[in-house]
Formats: sequence, structure tokens, C-alpha cells
Amino acid sequence: MVSLREAAGLAIAVTDRSQVPGNRPLLDVVRAVLEGGAHGVLVRERDLADEERAALVTGVGPLCAEHQALLLVASPLPHPHLPHPHLPPPQGRCDRSRSASVDHIESGEGRRLGLHLRRHEGVPADLDRVATFVGRSCHDLAELRRAADDGLDHVTLSPVAASVSKPGHGPALGPAGLRRLASTVRREHPTPPVIFALGGVDAANAGHWIAAGADGVAVMGAVMRAADPTAAMRAVVDSVRAARAGAS
Repeated sequence: MVSLREAAGLAIAVTDRSQVPGNRPLLDVVRAVLEGGAHGVLVRERDLADEERAALVTGVGPLCAEHQALLLVASPLPHPHLPHPHLPPPQGRCDRSRSASVDHIESGEGRRLGLHLRRHEGVPADLDRVATFVGRSCHDLAELRRAADDGLDHVTLSPVAASVSKPGHGPALGPAGLRRLASTVRREHPTPPVIFALGGVDAANAGHWIAAGADGVAVMGAVMRAADPTAAMRAVVDSVRAARAGAS
């Protein structure tokens, strides 16, 4: 199983079904990026109804387990109550009184689920940190420091480059900005969170963010929009791997 703390050079895919061309099911794209070597999948789709999103996560879980990949879910964690007719039904029990319960998420035997928070969200008080690793979206040094102070396991740091998915979002940090923020938080904190570079990441620049100090990359548009997500993801993974080899 991939471990955030024990591995570097990770490349994860972030979902956004609005960017998938045609009528291709999102689960098919997820399967394709995992076949392309993605080390994990971050499920977003916050606009879905709760039961639809829960079913989507339940469908992604076994795919990640099959490929020994991380399963991360953008907050809030879904609470299934009605099955969706076009997605696998939720598994296990559901307790809506526990805002961060992960009992119902099928992530594979002995596997931890990742919760990914918005930039201003705190860690839920009732979250089981043994069963769940936690990350947050960060965009500047203050947010990165807060994540480290909160003992988070990972962060996405964005945008590192101009993003087609979120035009006008920024300004982009660039390699120099990423390097400055990453080196600062690592100097200040003995156990800083794992840093994923996000925003405008593709095969052409993925290695640049590793060279600049990111632990890994998170790629969304370049794989979600791709006609061949497997090839697009594999190219990102190869770029990261080459950058790691060069650093070594």
C-alpha cells in the first residue's frame, strides 16, 4: 500500500466529471488513471447529492484497493442513505450523527481513508485519526503553517501554474514560490505535511514541481480532459519519476 509518510514522488489524480469529454462515466476515468499508475485518487464532486457522492466514493474505493492506491475524499465525507440507480450502492452502516464517520466507506481491508479539507476548515473533532489521514487545500505560507500546526498528513499547494480548470485563480506560485514555501515550513516544523503541487500540473511540468521541493503532484484537468486518461496519467508519473531519479 502507498504510504504518505514513507513514499515520495507521488502522483495523484483529482476528479472533476465536468471536464470529462463526452458521456464517459467518471468511474471509467478513475479506472483509467489508476491503470496509468496514479498513486491515489482524490474524489471531489461536491455538487453531487449526498447519496450519489457516497455511491461514487464506494465505487472508487475498490478500484484504489485493487491498484494499491490512496483513496482521498474532499470534505464533507458523504453519508449514504439512498442508493443511486447508476452507481454501486453504499456499503456498511451509516450514522448521520457522526459528521466525519468513515464506517460506511469501502476503502479496502486495513486501508486508511484520506479526508481533504477546504482551506478554512478545521479538523472535525469526532474524526478517527487512526482510520483517517487528513489534508487541506493551501495557497500561501500562512495556510501551510496552519496545516503543519494542526498536524495534518498532507496538503495540496496551489496554484503552482496557470490552470485551465480554474482560469484567473492565483497568482501562480511557480517553482520559486513553491520552493520558498516548502523550505520554510520544513525548516520550522519537524514533521511537516506531505506537499502535493496542484494547479496547471501536466506531463510537461510535473517534474519541475518535484525539483522545486514538492513531495508529489496532484493532476486534474490534464487527465480528466484527456482522450486517453491512462496515457496522460502515465506521462505525468514518468515525469515525476524522472525528476526523482535526477535528484538522486
